[in-house]
Amino acid sequence: MTPEVLRAEALAVRRAGLGLGEARAALLLQNHRDVEPVDEAVVQATVRAAYEEPPQAPACLSLDEAAFHGVVGRIVRAISPTTEACDAAILFQALAAAGNVMGRGTFYQVEDSPHHLNLYVVLVGATGKARKGTALKRVLRLARQADETWALDRVLPGLSSGEGLIHAVRDPRGMPDDKDGDAGAADKRLLVTEEEMASVLRVVGRQGNILSPLLRQAWDGGRLNTLTKGSPERATDAHISVIGHITQQELRRELQRTEQANGFANRFLWVLVQRARVLPDGGGLAEESANELAEELAVAIRRGSGLGRLVFDQEAGDIWRSVYGELSDGKPGLLGALVGRAEAQVVRIATLYAALDGSVWIQVQHLRAALAVWRYAEESARLIFGGSLGDPAADETLEALTAHPEGLTRTAISEIFSRHLSATEIERALQALSAAGKARRQSIPTGGRPEERWYAVQ
Repeated sequence: MTPEVLRAEALAVRRAGLGLGEARAALLLQNHRDVEPVDEAVVQATVRAAYEEPPQAPACLSLDEAAFHGVVGRIVRAISPTTEACDAAILFQALAAAGNVMGRGTFYQVEDSPHHLNLYVVLVGATGKARKGTALKRVLRLARQADETWALDRVLPGLSSGEGLIHAVRDPRGMPDDKDGDAGAADKRLLVTEEEMASVLRVVGRQGNILSPLLRQAWDGGRLNTLTKGSPERATDAHISVIGHITQQELRRELQRTEQANGFANRFLWVLVQRARVLPDGGGLAEESANELAEELAVAIRRGSGLGRLVFDQEAGDIWRSVYGELSDGKPGLLGALVGRAEAQVVRIATLYAALDGSVWIQVQHLRAALAVWRYAEESARLIFGGSLGDPAADETLEALTAHPEGLTRTAISEIFSRHLSATEIERALQALSAAGKARRQSIPTGGRPEERWYAVQ
C-alpha cells in the first residue's frame, strides 16, 4: 500500500468531519491490513500528517448559471466571496425567505389548485461544517432590512408541534368582547426555521401525529384544521414556509420509507451543501453594499406582492410543455417518492422568480432559473437516496449483497441481520430488489437440492 493511497484515504476521512483519534486510525489501519500487510508506523505517521495539513474546502455541487437570475442571484453573487457558505445554501434560503415575505397575493393556478410562493427547503450537510446557519443569518439580515415587521414577528424557530404551528397563523375565535375570544393572527405569513430537522422527521414518523398533515395542508393551500378537543383551532389563508437543517446521516436514518416521502417529504426541496471556501478571518459584506442589496430586495418584494394569477408567456409556455412530461414521469424507489412533485415545485419556483421581477408573465428566464434550481435539488436527492428503495429491509439486504460479491443464501442473509428479519421480510425484500433490477437469483447445483444464492446487480 503506497503512502499516496494512505494519504488520500486519510484526507477523505478528515473531509467527512471525523476527528483524529485512536479508534479512527486503528480502523483505517485495519482496512489496509485486510488488503495487504503494511507498516503500522507508516500508517500512523501518514494519518497524522494528513490531519496536520491546512484544510481544503470541498467543492459544492454545481448550480447552473440560470439559477442566479434577478435580485436573488445578485444577492448570492455579492455574499458568496465573503462567506464560507456555498452558493446553494444562500440561494435556496433566500428564495424561501423572499417567497414568504411576499405573501399569498401572487400565485400560479393549476386547475383548481393555486400554487403560492411558499417553499419548504431543507439544507443537508455536516453539522458545523457546511455553514448552513451562517448562510441563513446572512439571508435573514437582508430580509430583516427589507421588512422589519415580518422579521420580528413572522420568523419563528422550531416545528415542535402541529398545535403550535396552527396557533401561529390561527383565525379569530369568538366575539371581540368575549373573555374567551381570540383575535387570531393578523399576519398569516410565517417562516419557520428548524435547525434540528431530524427531530421533526421523528415526530412526523409517529402514527397519529398532526404536524405532518398540517404541513401538507399548508404547502397545498393554506387552510389548516385540527380536531383536537382541547384546541379546536383553524387557519385560513396561511402562508407558511419552512427552512430546515439536517445532516446527511440523520436524513438517511430518519427518512427511510416511501410512504413517508410520498405523504410529506416530497413537498420539500432537499439541498446538499458543503463549506465552499476557507476564511480563517471570517467575512462579511460592507455596510453600504448590504444596505443597497436590502433596498433592492425590498423593492422587488413590494413589486412582486399582490400580482394575482401569473401565467406563462408564449415562449416559456412552449418550453414548459416540452419539459412537463419528463418532470411528471415517476421514478423508482425512495428517490422517486422524494421528487414526486417535480412539476409543482418547478412552476412554484418559476412564479417566484417572475414575481421578484415584478412580471405578470412567467418568462423564459424565470422558467430556466426554476429548472436549474430544481435540477440541483433533484441531484441532491439522487446523491442521498438514489440507490434506496424506501424499504429498510430491502435496502439493508442490498447493502449486504453488495458487500458480499460471492453471493448470499437466505440463511446467510438472516444471520447477517442477527435473525431480526423474518423469512417473510427477507422474501419481500429479495422480491423487491429483483423487481427493481438490483438483485438476481442463481440456482447452484449441489448434487442434491439446488442452493439458492442471491447477488447484487452492479
